[in-house]
Order: sequence, then C-alpha cells, then structure tokens
Amino acid sequence: MSLAQVAAAARRSAALPLTLAVTAVDIDGGETAGTDECTVLPVASASKLLLLAEVSRRLDTRELLPDHPVELLDDDMTDGTGLLRRMSRRGWTVEDLAWLTASVSDNTATNALLRLVGRESTARLAQELGLDHLTLHDKVRDTRGPDVPPVFATGTARDLARLVTHAVRGTMSSPAASARLLEWMRANTDHGLVPALVDHDPYAPGFPNPSPDGLLVANKTGTDTGVRADAGVIVGARRLAYAVVAHWDPALGPSTERAAVHAIRDVGRTLAACARRRAAQ
Repeated sequence: MSLAQVAAAARRSAALPLTLAVTAVDIDGGETAGTDECTVLPVASASKLLLLAEVSRRLDTRELLPDHPVELLDDDMTDGTGLLRRMSRRGWTVEDLAWLTASVSDNTATNALLRLVGRESTARLAQELGLDHLTLHDKVRDTRGPDVPPVFATGTARDLARLVTHAVRGTMSSPAASARLLEWMRANTDHGLVPALVDHDPYAPGFPNPSPDGLLVANKTGTDTGVRADAGVIVGARRLAYAVVAHWDPALGPSTERAAVHAIRDVGRTLAACARRRAAQ
C-alpha cells in the first residue's frame, strides 16, 4: 500500500472550509507523501515536541539532571491542559515536568521547562535538525494581548514529521536523546485524533520496533481555537512518522471543528492501513 493514499485521504477534505496539512514518512523505506505540508500554520501543543527534544538533549549532555529540582513560579502558572495548576506542590524535577508535558500536555510544566532552557535553545535545535519553520514564539498564556505573539507556536506538517523521523531513527541529537523523546511520546494520553480509529494497544511492549502482530503508537497532539494537530509514529509492519495539522476560521462554528477532527481521524485510519502492510505489497 502506497503512502500516496494518505495524501489522497487528506485531499478528501478539500471541499471543507479548512486547511488540512499532512506529511507521512516511511521511516525505513524512505517513501514520503503529503499535502500542504510546507504551509506554515499554528500547531498548538504539538510544538512541545521541540521543547521536549531540547530537554532530552540537555539530559543526554548532563547540562540538566533528571532529578534537578524546579520550583514553579507564579509566572509559569496557566490554565488549559494539565494537572500542575490543580496540585498543591510547587517543587518538581526536570523529569517530572517532561513526563507531565508529554503525557497530559501540561501547560504549567511546559512554561517551567521553557523558562529553564530558553526559546533560543529550541530555535538552535530546530535549525540543527533542519526544521526550518517550527518555532516556539512564546510561553503558554491564558490570554493573548496585543503586546505578545498571537500564538504559542507555528510550524509545518513536514517539520513536525521530520522531528519525529529523527527521533525514530535515533538521529535527533543522539540515540539516547531520541529514545527518551519517544518514551515520553509513548506516555501521551490523548489518542483522540490520528489514533482514534486505529486499533492499537497504548501499553503493548515492543515499541518502537516493527511488529507484524499489531499496531503501536506514540504521539503528541495540539489543540487551540481553530487548530487541531497531531504528530507521531505508527508502528506495524512498517514504521510511519506522520504529522497532521488542521486550521480553520473559528467563526465558522463547531461544525467545522467536528469536520476537522473527522478528517484527521480519516487520515489516521489510512496511515494505519499503510503501516499494517509492507511497502512491496
């Protein structure tokens, strides 16, 4: 089954009042496919993969230690996804914050990690990895006034899929740093977009090696007003890195949001069908 069918699934949304950008990469076979994959769009929390990649790199070089304590500041606190805003403790370790960012997309943990490493370091890593348009513009905020960037992050489906590809191939910054990022991604609890219609066990062993018996998934999602994004890898007979970003005018109402989610899930179903079969088939 060809990855061109993934692009075809994305193009089925062409009549919808939204942009659906998709990139799919066969990790081992080299085949790629996509549509609108170089379009720069808001990518919401899917961009936290870049922050986690930098944290993983620093843990690898011991610029950061996993048990290094980080005290949460009032300026880190924000609502939205996550748990820390609702917890009584203020002290956590670097590794705690990384797990929370990856598993429940914790916005407060994200802000603390971003304060720790700085946006400049994430920009340098993006440049080193050839991610030309994946950018963290700001911390996560409850409201955005005229004096701050209008969105948390922007990027392309190609850049998000390329970052995941680096992680799966072990070329992100080192094999150890790559494996750590994948382990964090594997802990993600939000399987409501690309994996929603994919028959998989989130806790099955064997990841990230190809498996003829079932599908394994590791991913990171993003949700914001007018944005749904998902980047990750589906492992079956093939290992497929992917990124899907939907963007629409929020004024169009909830029906467009539902259409975006259905379109993303349709791409996920096609990705799963491709992952189940060897490229030669």
